[in-house]
Amino acid sequence: MAQAPGAGVQTVYNTLQDLVNKDQQGFVTELEFNRFAQIAQLNIYNRLFDELKDAKRLSRAGFEPGRDKSRTKRIREDLAYFSTKSIINKDITVSAFLKPTNLSRIISMTTKGSILLDQSTKTQIELCYDEEKIDRILTNNLSAPSEDFPVALISDEIHVFPTSIKKIELRYYEYPASRGPDGSRIKLPPIYDTSSNTYRDFQLPEHYASDLVYEIARLIGVNLRDKAIVDYTGQEMITRQKAETF
Repeated sequence: MAQAPGAGVQTVYNTLQDLVNKDQQGFVTELEFNRFAQIAQLNIYNRLFDELKDAKRLSRAGFEPGRDKSRTKRIREDLAYFSTKSIINKDITVSAFLKPTNLSRIISMTTKGSILLDQSTKTQIELCYDEEKIDRILTNNLSAPSEDFPVALISDEIHVFPTSIKKIELRYYEYPASRGPDGSRIKLPPIYDTSSNTYRDFQLPEHYASDLVYEIARLIGVNLRDKAIVDYTGQEMITRQKAETF
């Protein structure tokens, strides 16, 4: 099922123009906008993970509303826009699995497996990010990995034990890119360019349009050392975040 389109780049650009030009004193060129558009999207994307941690803490403390008002649920739904999976074969030249170039954060990993008698033979792979811990696991006869209980060390590459495993299925969050008119993902940054009639929307969902406007304005304000823009957009973002918390 195709995802809904991302935040419209033309809408974000036009709204940004209205914001900085409210006193007929400012103007954002398309070049400036395109310079900061992807950085702004990446900043908001990264903040979603911090917000998810905060929401989980509130949930554990019993302070988070349930069902449709759940902040955790909302953030997970938004992050789902960036969830993807990839089948990766072991690279024999380095005896490891190479990470996809667009990998941001790993969600889960399994052996490739197959379907046998309508049942999947995939096996969940335990993830380890500590080299000392993986050394202890590999040298302990009681915890040594097997094809039934595999373990992966996540470093510059992905090392899976036992080494007999040659193919894995990786589910992960990809770095934000852009979306075309049909909603399909394009591995290029969002762009607004009237001279070449090129428009690529943000991958963030549409309801993040306002956040993108304020974040781009903040970045432009910092770049221009315009304290008024920085203060205004910073306060606006704080107000919006507080409103979303309750």
